[in-house]
Amino acid sequence: MISGSARTTAGGSAELAAELKQQARAQGFEPVGVAAVPASERLQLRTAALERWLAAGHQASMAWMADGRRRQLELLLPGVRSVLAVGLNYYVNAERAKGSLAVARYGWGRDYHRVVDQRLRRLGRWLEQRSPGVRWRACVDSAPLLDKAWAEEAGLGWIGKHSNLINRRQGSWLLLGHLLLSAELPADEPAESLCGSCTACLEACPTQAIVEPFVVDSRRCIAFHTIENRDPELPREISRAMAPWVAGCDICQEVCPWNRQASSSQEPDLQPRSWLLNLQPDEALGWSDQTWDEQLRASALRRIKPEQWRRNIRSLG
Repeated sequence: MISGSARTTAGGSAELAAELKQQARAQGFEPVGVAAVPASERLQLRTAALERWLAAGHQASMAWMADGRRRQLELLLPGVRSVLAVGLNYYVNAERAKGSLAVARYGWGRDYHRVVDQRLRRLGRWLEQRSPGVRWRACVDSAPLLDKAWAEEAGLGWIGKHSNLINRRQGSWLLLGHLLLSAELPADEPAESLCGSCTACLEACPTQAIVEPFVVDSRRCIAFHTIENRDPELPREISRAMAPWVAGCDICQEVCPWNRQASSSQEPDLQPRSWLLNLQPDEALGWSDQTWDEQLRASALRRIKPEQWRRNIRSLG
C-alpha cells in the first residue's frame, strides 16, 4: 500500500525512528533496523552479485528474479528515503514423526506473506497517524526487492554462505519484511559477516546447490525443484538426493552453527499444522485435489499444486 509525502527534522527523524522501531517490536518483529536510501556501497555490490547470478542462469525458470525494480528501489516507492527492515522468528521447537515426509519449516503455519504483510500495514497506518503525509509501502519477499541485502544494510544480520540472512542472536530462521518510507530516518550500522571459514552448509547440501560461498544454483536446489519446478518429472539427480524433502528444504539451515541456540517461536500463526509433522507417503498420495486444497488453506505451500505434491512424493521412490 502507498499512502500520503513528508519530511522530518533531524531531531524529529531520530524520535520517529525510535518510535517506529518500538511499534515494530510491539507487532512481534525482532530484530528491527533502518537503512538509508541511497544505501552504502555494499548494496551496490549485492546488486552486482545479482547480475552475475542471473547471467549464470542460476535463477532457472524464476524469470521474475530479473525484474528491474530489484535494482531500483525508487520504482517501488517514488521518493523513498528510508527502509525499515524487520525479522520474525519462525523456528518452532517441534519435530516431524519418524519416517514421515519433510516440509520446510517456513510452511508449517499460516501463510507468512499474510502474517508479515498485515503487521507491516498496521505499522504503516500507525505512521500515517504519527506523521501525516509520510508515504509508505509494505514489502514481503514476493515484492521485487533485494530483501536480504536491505535487511543486511539495516543491521539485522549478514547474508550467509547459504544465501540466507543470519542474525547473531536468532540465527537464520527469520521471515523478512520491509517498510519503504518517504521519511528520512537515521540509519543503523550495516551488519558484518561472521561466517568466517565455516563451510558446513556447502558440505551438507546433498545436491551441491551452493556452488560457491554465497551462490546458490537453483537448478541444483531441492527447494526450487519441489516448489517452483512445474515439469511432470524431476531431474534424476534431484530425485535421488531429495529424500525425505517434498516441499522445500532446510538442510543448509539445520547445520548452520548460528542456529544451534534457536529460540522457539510462540506466535500462534506460525505453529505447525499437525498433519505436516506426520505426512505419510501412501496416505498423501491418496488425497484428492479437494483434500489438498483444504489442508493447505491459508498456507504458503499452496504454491505447490496437488499434482506437484504427488510428483514430489513419487520421486522419492
